[in-house]
Amino acid sequence: MSIQENYELAKKAYEKWGINVDEVIETLKNVPISIHCWQGDDIGGFEVNQKELSGGISVTGNYPGKASTPEELRADLEKALSLIPGKHRINLHAIYAETNGEVVERDQLEPKHFENWVKWAKENGLGLDYNPTLFSHPKADDGLTLSHPNEEIREFWINHCIGSRKIGEYFGKELGTPALTNIWIPDGYKDIPSDRLTPRKRLKESLDKIFAVEVDEKYNLDAVESKVFGLGSESYVVGSHEFYLNYAMKNDKLCLLDTGHYHPTETVSNKISSMLLFSEKLALHVSRPVRWDSDHVVILDDELKEIALEIVRNDALDRVIIGLDFFDASINRVAAWTIGTRNMIKALLSAMLVPNEYLKQLQEEGNFTERLALMEEFKTYPFGAVWDYYCEKMGVPVKESWLEEVKAYEQEVLLKR
Repeated sequence: MSIQENYELAKKAYEKWGINVDEVIETLKNVPISIHCWQGDDIGGFEVNQKELSGGISVTGNYPGKASTPEELRADLEKALSLIPGKHRINLHAIYAETNGEVVERDQLEPKHFENWVKWAKENGLGLDYNPTLFSHPKADDGLTLSHPNEEIREFWINHCIGSRKIGEYFGKELGTPALTNIWIPDGYKDIPSDRLTPRKRLKESLDKIFAVEVDEKYNLDAVESKVFGLGSESYVVGSHEFYLNYAMKNDKLCLLDTGHYHPTETVSNKISSMLLFSEKLALHVSRPVRWDSDHVVILDDELKEIALEIVRNDALDRVIIGLDFFDASINRVAAWTIGTRNMIKALLSAMLVPNEYLKQLQEEGNFTERLALMEEFKTYPFGAVWDYYCEKMGVPVKESWLEEVKAYEQEVLLKR
């Protein structure tokens, strides 16, 4: 049968449960995913004096074809976007500034250093998000930045974050969609600290200075991101979940949850409903930890599906800002983007094709037998037929046929670099 015929049969199956599949597709078209640029070049960036990767971050693999210029990176992103249904966003780090060969310190970065990114985003109908880069720098060599005991070093990073918020504001003004500017720092200690409080006091004071500078929230949304540990900060991280959760709530900032930044038995999906009760908006970095914060390519696993369900069943598609954060240099980088982003969208579609309101009703009535039975049965409903139709409707390859395009791009472009 054709894709259209399979879709019509699937529609009938879902319509029995009051699910309007055509409406689901129209809704899904308008859900942007913020795709991280750093998958394309292994978080290297384009600084004139490029530094070794640090801050507890590690990228493994040496697959050929890594982007080494902004033009190459944007070309690779365009290829990935051509294989992903929907209109999305691109998430940049400060190290992706373009300074025309001039050495520009991070605390001196300005909107003009991202003009090419904005021009490209306009041409491709994309929004942009932003992150100050507080790693891979001599002033972060000892693993401390905004919580550093040296005031001069702290001021450097404070000024970098203030400038970053202004760059985010510039993105929002130029593109007509607010940028999410997210602060993550690597600060922490490898071994057991003798004082946990003082570094956190300094971090709070630094953040207060950063956010004291007025930036229009119409164009820029501020977020803070926690971590449980990193390489070199195994015993103590200054910016813990509890620290940032309290800071965000008290100061009306977004709390960003990264799916790899918690203890192995914690799940972000279980946090979403609690966060939404007390916050108007929530930001996510969706990754895949394998035993630790290893940032593997996102797959359609149980936790990804549960995250999507929590967003959809709580009517929070316009309240949860979904970004991706993974980097794998052991496979084709364009394929990694494509796999991860398509899976995030698949998870959302799958969550929309569930009778969520009826399942909620069953729980309220105490009918746990029917609830479990239906939740299990819907796992094998014809979701794949709807996904294929959605891809065809959006003009992107259906099923695994996108892989042939990536292979051709590898031969024609990546292997010639």
